[in-house]
Amino acid sequence: MGRKSQGGVTQPSVNIQMCLLVAVVIFSLVSTSSQSKNDGEGYFPCNKTQFASGDSFVCQCNSTYCDTIEGYLPLLADHFTYYTSSKASDRFAKRIAPISAKSNASASTVNLTINTSDLYQKVLGFGGAVTDSMALSVKNLSAATQNHLIRSYYSADGLEYTFSRINIGTCDFSKRPYSLCESENDFALTNFSLADEDINYKIPVLHAAMEASVRPLKFFCTQWSPPKWMKTSGTYRYRGQVIGEPGGKYYKTLALYLAKFIEGYAKHNVSMWGMTIQNEPWAGAIKDQPNACNYMTPQLERDFVKRDLGPTLEEHGLGHVNIMMLDDQRFELPDWPVVVLGDSEAEKYIKGIAVHWYWDKEAPTLKLDLTNNLFPDKFILYTEACEGTSATPGVKVDLGVWARGERFSQSIIENMSHWVTGWVDWNMALNIQGGPSWIAHKLNAPIIVDAEYDVFYKQPMFYHLGHFSKFVLPDSSRVGLKIDQSEDQKLEAISFLRPDGIVALVVINVQEDPIPISINHSTTGFLDAIVPARSIQTYLWKATHS
Repeated sequence: MGRKSQGGVTQPSVNIQMCLLVAVVIFSLVSTSSQSKNDGEGYFPCNKTQFASGDSFVCQCNSTYCDTIEGYLPLLADHFTYYTSSKASDRFAKRIAPISAKSNASASTVNLTINTSDLYQKVLGFGGAVTDSMALSVKNLSAATQNHLIRSYYSADGLEYTFSRINIGTCDFSKRPYSLCESENDFALTNFSLADEDINYKIPVLHAAMEASVRPLKFFCTQWSPPKWMKTSGTYRYRGQVIGEPGGKYYKTLALYLAKFIEGYAKHNVSMWGMTIQNEPWAGAIKDQPNACNYMTPQLERDFVKRDLGPTLEEHGLGHVNIMMLDDQRFELPDWPVVVLGDSEAEKYIKGIAVHWYWDKEAPTLKLDLTNNLFPDKFILYTEACEGTSATPGVKVDLGVWARGERFSQSIIENMSHWVTGWVDWNMALNIQGGPSWIAHKLNAPIIVDAEYDVFYKQPMFYHLGHFSKFVLPDSSRVGLKIDQSEDQKLEAISFLRPDGIVALVVINVQEDPIPISINHSTTGFLDAIVPARSIQTYLWKATHS
């Protein structure tokens, strides 16, 4: 029998873990590669672990073993390489097959036609948030296990994330409410200082990410609440906003506060690629809002940017930082951007529009299309998404639920098919209870850490995200894709042309039966394959033209 953690998740028994440990030791003795030093040359399969809470398995990692992704370069001439992850068996299983001069399609085959001359938006990248809780969960592991977790996300044999989001001061995934200047009426912020959470938790994780990554990383920061003495509520949460109006001393101080955070991280060799103005600005209008928040209307955001934030960043030599507006739900499009970007003084400072996924079902993708049509020079980036909200009874950490990963992939395909340039997950890792959180918020995450046993579990969500982040490089362009299928077939797909000339096609089958496919790239040939039941695949081949 297994034991149950405090979060109610059944754990493997000690005997099973001992058997696994012995197997790992034997594997290590016969292996010629050092897993902790592996830079993509070796391949380590999933150490499968099944929990009662899941309909699929997770991959367990510890100090001596962690699964990796087998490399795909160089691609074989006249062949395609594809990776499969499935509910039943696979995690990044690599296969190679020949490209044909003609299709083997039958009446039941789904035909996908790729047009790499039909170019759409460029990709910024994929990633997840390094919150206080994420960094603390990592820190509670041994150094070797920490290394495996960071490499799983950032290294050449991992997902190769390029984005990380960092909270400024407290957020819902912090252990305590706090700001970076608690001295009341300190408008010059003479007592500003980074917190212990920054110095000893998040910054070390970011340093480790930079060391592990072979791709350039983009860090961006987000505020949930300013210091409480700046707010009408006098507290981090509940209904409240910055005192006064943009251009006044409180808003000027807030702009300085945000600039000092960016400067503080730069002193620790962590440069910010971007920032969002305010996390979910409408949340601060809710009377009993339990989370740290700060109310802003589009008019307040517009005026804050042009009167305070934009000029302050430029005065501090931070004009290169990409300011993203909104950082809230899709249903706010395109009205919110119309107010903010319709003002030329505000518009000149803003580079992009940040969106969260939580209310997507209430807002059609047409809103993304309209926003892009109105503001084609501003990128749209999805900056937060997560599964297992504590508002859902009984749903917190349920290890190995395949549908959670499917929802991530479906969201990425849906939104990037409508001009979104990238997709950033919420907490990259949480503890076995789905925290910690000072407001007792519990969520699921792609990686769950059980520090008591010095292990972490890679969930289906992790692998679904990787089918995009690993293979769809920054600066790839979305390309034309036509899918011909019957009404009862539910294949979803999206295609990209990478800057190195490789075509990447991601497909999802959410049905309980396999689907045969034939991919037609007119200048290359036909790629015939099977998409297994409840699976996600990434196909890669070298285009014969640029």
